[in-house]
Amino acid sequence: MSLARLGQSLVRRLHRPVQLPPAPPTDHHAAVSRSLAPIHANTSVRGISSLTCNGGGLIAGKFGGPSPLHAVQVMELVVHLNHARQMSSGAAAPAPSGPTPSGAPVTPPSVSKGVPIGAKKVGLKVVMMSPGFVYEPYCVREPISFWKRLFTRSGWTRTKEDAMLEMKNAFAVSRLRKKTGYTKNQFYDQAFNIYKEVNKLMAQGDTSSLRKALTDSMHSTVKNEIKRRESKWKSVHLEIVEPAVSIRTLRARMIGIDKNDHDKAFIQLTLEFVTKQKFEAYNSKGEVVSGDKSKEVLVKDIWVFERSLFHPGAYWRVCGRITL
Repeated sequence: MSLARLGQSLVRRLHRPVQLPPAPPTDHHAAVSRSLAPIHANTSVRGISSLTCNGGGLIAGKFGGPSPLHAVQVMELVVHLNHARQMSSGAAAPAPSGPTPSGAPVTPPSVSKGVPIGAKKVGLKVVMMSPGFVYEPYCVREPISFWKRLFTRSGWTRTKEDAMLEMKNAFAVSRLRKKTGYTKNQFYDQAFNIYKEVNKLMAQGDTSSLRKALTDSMHSTVKNEIKRRESKWKSVHLEIVEPAVSIRTLRARMIGIDKNDHDKAFIQLTLEFVTKQKFEAYNSKGEVVSGDKSKEVLVKDIWVFERSLFHPGAYWRVCGRITL
């Protein structure tokens, strides 16, 4: 009797329809909304949603076993009046999931390709704004006599080196003139204005305004100098008497980026400024601790100016100072 009951129970179980687990939701937005069901209305939530579904039935025949498929999407959700929607800065509205007017179903985009829904692919372009160093800094060369140049091996070597330096100067200036219409007098006026403005901003300690007139490396150097000065003096007065006593070009160099294209290069011009200046420094009480603004002092500065030949709208900036 018991064997008959056991047989009937086995027959009923074999004829019972198999209950398959529910398929994973195709709409991952709906899945995320259900996972955030406890969130109250009028609440903004930003986070990372992770969706996992079992794709064993799809790839078991190829790989020999079930393997979970995992897709991760970064999104911003705004829950307002029990309604969840996706927010994406600058992204287009999500495509409808229903049929199109022609009757063809619309397939929602997949997140398994690594690109979030509604996101735009943006190409990054890296632009070199400055080499970040002074190429062949100027230094005073030791004078050599005429007879030594002619009748000694070291004199011949020195003459050859001097000729190479002059050729580099001429080549850099010729490329600058060809690309920008450079003229010496016009450039000297522009360089002297930059020289006055930078000195004025340094005296005021205005590091933000200095950023436009200086390269990044030079700006960092000047900021450190201003900090050291402010630790010693509370404020300073600096006045440059116009016109400049003299301005002359000491060196011109071209830094190429592409050896096959001479136009893709930076030009560095080393200038010597001889000016009359009035200087005075004050402590926290406003007392004069250094200098005298009633007296003019002769000052010689050597600055390096830089600009690119290929950037649109490029302008001259200070990339270094040389102390002899």
